[in-house]
Amino acid sequence: MALLIVSEIFHSIQGEGTRAGLPCTFVRLAGCNLRCAWCDTRYAMEDGQAMTVEDVLSRVEAFGCPRVEVTGGEPLLQEAAPELLWRLCDAGGEVLLETNGSLDIDLADRRVVRIVDFKAPSSGQEGSNLWSNVERLTPRDEVKFVVADRADFDWAVAAAQQHGLLVGCPVIFSPVLDRLKPATLAEWILAERMDVRLGLQLHKVIWPGEDRGV
Repeated sequence: MALLIVSEIFHSIQGEGTRAGLPCTFVRLAGCNLRCAWCDTRYAMEDGQAMTVEDVLSRVEAFGCPRVEVTGGEPLLQEAAPELLWRLCDAGGEVLLETNGSLDIDLADRRVVRIVDFKAPSSGQEGSNLWSNVERLTPRDEVKFVVADRADFDWAVAAAQQHGLLVGCPVIFSPVLDRLKPATLAEWILAERMDVRLGLQLHKVIWPGEDRGV
């Protein structure tokens, strides 16, 4: 029987990406292979409850939401995560996966919208980026760069250009909360004529100070 270690399952408003503002059910799996300096879900690194795939599907179904995101931690670390993703796809609705860019995204069902969060230098995990994932992206996937300062921004611009990301799927630049002002990031995007989306963590605007369940 396939087991998952689950940090939390909750129904909320999608705070990031191209679907920001839409209702979404989140399945946050525990465990991560990276230790980003500005991680905002440290509680999900180790703490979690063992659940079968069937149990998770039942919990998700109870919310009656047509959109589900599997996130972490790093969900693809768990052996049963691919099964969960294809079972969610078979159940209908839209399925999203947020992954840290260090593991092969083709582990996920091709019906899944894969949101790949490549790590900038300030995270301390730049060397973990698996750039071969770029070749696996489709126009329906998304790429995210979280930036804390100008050095991160310049690195993200160069990475996006070098890997041809600006002519593929949507690319999102997001500021690290309390490290970089959104207005500053917006000014840099405009000055560099970057055709990328400025991403803000909407859930932190709606529920400031809340960490879990949002």
